[in-house]
Amino acid sequence: VLAALDPEQRAVAQALTGPVCVLAGAGTGKTRAITHRIAYGVHAGVFTPQTVLAVTFTARAAGEMRGRLRELGVGGVQARTFHAAALRQLRYFWPRVVGGEVPRITDRKVPILREAAARLRLAPGPTGLRDLAAEVEWAKVTRTAPEGYAAAAQRAGRTPPADLDLAMMGRVFAGYEEAKRAQGFIDFEDILLLTVAALEDRRDVAEQVRGAYRHFVVDEYQDVNPLQQRLLELWLGDRDALCVVGDASQTIYSFTGASSSYLLDFAGRWPGAEVVRLVRDYRSTPQVVALANGLLEKAHGPSAAARLELIAQRPAGPAPEFVGYADEPAEAAGVADAVRSLLGTGIAASEIAVLYRINAQSEAYEDALTALGIPYVLRGGERFFERPEVKQAVLLLRGAARASEASGAGLAVEVGDVLAATGWDPVVPPTGGAARERWESLAALVRLAEDFASARTDAILPGLVAELDERATAQHAPTVEGVTLASLHAAKGLEWDAVFLVGLVDGIVPIVHAQTPEAVEEERRLLYVGVTRAREHLGLSWSWARNPGGSRNRVPSRFLDGLRPGEAAGVAGGRRTPGERVAKGRGRGRIEQNCQTCGRLLATSAQRKRGRCNDCPPDYDEAFYDVLKAWRLARSRADSVPAFVVFTDATLEAIAVRRPSSRGELSQISGVGAAKLERYSDAVLALVGGAGVADVLATTPSPPDQDTAG
Repeated sequence: VLAALDPEQRAVAQALTGPVCVLAGAGTGKTRAITHRIAYGVHAGVFTPQTVLAVTFTARAAGEMRGRLRELGVGGVQARTFHAAALRQLRYFWPRVVGGEVPRITDRKVPILREAAARLRLAPGPTGLRDLAAEVEWAKVTRTAPEGYAAAAQRAGRTPPADLDLAMMGRVFAGYEEAKRAQGFIDFEDILLLTVAALEDRRDVAEQVRGAYRHFVVDEYQDVNPLQQRLLELWLGDRDALCVVGDASQTIYSFTGASSSYLLDFAGRWPGAEVVRLVRDYRSTPQVVALANGLLEKAHGPSAAARLELIAQRPAGPAPEFVGYADEPAEAAGVADAVRSLLGTGIAASEIAVLYRINAQSEAYEDALTALGIPYVLRGGERFFERPEVKQAVLLLRGAARASEASGAGLAVEVGDVLAATGWDPVVPPTGGAARERWESLAALVRLAEDFASARTDAILPGLVAELDERATAQHAPTVEGVTLASLHAAKGLEWDAVFLVGLVDGIVPIVHAQTPEAVEEERRLLYVGVTRAREHLGLSWSWARNPGGSRNRVPSRFLDGLRPGEAAGVAGGRRTPGERVAKGRGRGRIEQNCQTCGRLLATSAQRKRGRCNDCPPDYDEAFYDVLKAWRLARSRADSVPAFVVFTDATLEAIAVRRPSSRGELSQISGVGAAKLERYSDAVLALVGGAGVADVLATTPSPPDQDTAG
């Protein structure tokens, strides 16, 4: 069990008693470490499998953990999500605590919220209803009742969705709860709330649960919310047999109420806890790891202080490619063409992903891939085991398993014969659309049968059906052959050989409504998660305009500042931005650049900094830029320094384009370091807010002595 582990992973596996905190960077083998810890504890006689509860955040992760434990010779460990573990307990104790059966569970808040809103004469659209559902979920995981919503939301600085005020959002929340009860439903948050209530109110229930589970492991601990943390505390009681695993740099669900504070404060809450850091990255090439590390170098806040500097363990690979396109359709077509090139090298379609910030971006990539005949899988759509063709196939396989004996032709052949009744044919259909999606679903079942047979010498149809039932319960879908299209949030916990991160412009990454420094930092972490999904090939792209022929006024994501080739020291190599090329003359390798607006070659370094030639209009308010220059000149004279020492022209242009509204936003602009932020931020933000130059200068403190001015 220990032989296959590196020294840090081995330290995790051997830390069997007391509280343990594993700070595990992306790709560092955290699942290997904690499954080997459980297996080592069982084989050493410290753990009894049935008394170990391993908690994950996705059913897929729980299924993977159970599979790895089986391979290590350990069965009986309960590996479940928070909700699955709580529901199991709730169903067991409900007859004793309440009586009868647990109410029906709904995973669809929107219809109930639509009814509640209609009673208040509100008519939010589909997007508004989804936002209302998210706000209700936040309230419930923070254990906020409808009558306390307004005060709690105000304290948390939340803005209600759908243009509602705090009081009206509270009424919508109350109406949702009333309608849900009237229909006899509970929702997923209620599962945790009711389990917590049972454990808090009934000592006998709490003691029975604590007697059943004696050792706890929690994966992705940076994403726990207050309700999940309370449930974990109730499971533990006064014991300390807890091992948590997480990475504060991958905290991307704060908007749902999740908080990395439980991970960051673990050693403070558990004095004497053993803390182990996993930093050896086995997933990605050194080039990808270097970019990931560079992305976090400019991070701020508590999670930044705890960031892990990854150390690549794989051989070198290709440099990440940075590509700018004229517009969004051109970007989608360019990415699809790059995907086709990778497929030509032998990389499987299922090992390629296109990741974007918002789901609305997927349509262009669906169209572009379809145009080239490349199959794709839209992650986040209908669940695999809920598809009609999959339900029909599983029903036929279950009947065949009861009625027949093994044919001797092999499990995959037997499954193919059964699925022939659904119209299955091993030949790929020539058309796309629904027919292709149906074929991909059935092909995934056949491949699963092949994998099942290769892993077991006694593989028979009833065993496969049992495996399918277990996977359906856990929503652990088999791999479907096709390029994955997914949002950055949906990509968490996954990895591919090749990843394309698309639409990387300010306003999308970071998203436009990220208005606070904390929100901007979460967007940076989200991009970090996207980067660390790639094993070998990584493409990062953006478009200068939304539509063909549109205004080229977009700015590549501020998170890429200093990381793109030709900028400040960062990641070497990769493709240059639109129009950039290395001049071969005299071997100097000078970067040349074309105007972003007209495409002409830029002749001077000043033009290259601006990204446009002198004849093309800028993409900012020139009057405001003149205000900034006037203030800079007056400030430089007052401080007795050259104007460029205050801010360069390029920095002033960036300020004019972005118009930062906070110190955090200003700090993201290239050329605004810590010293300049401290010295000039109040003045710049006042100018952005509309103050005049004279008024700003009148409130400027006296300049420091000349020997400290720099």
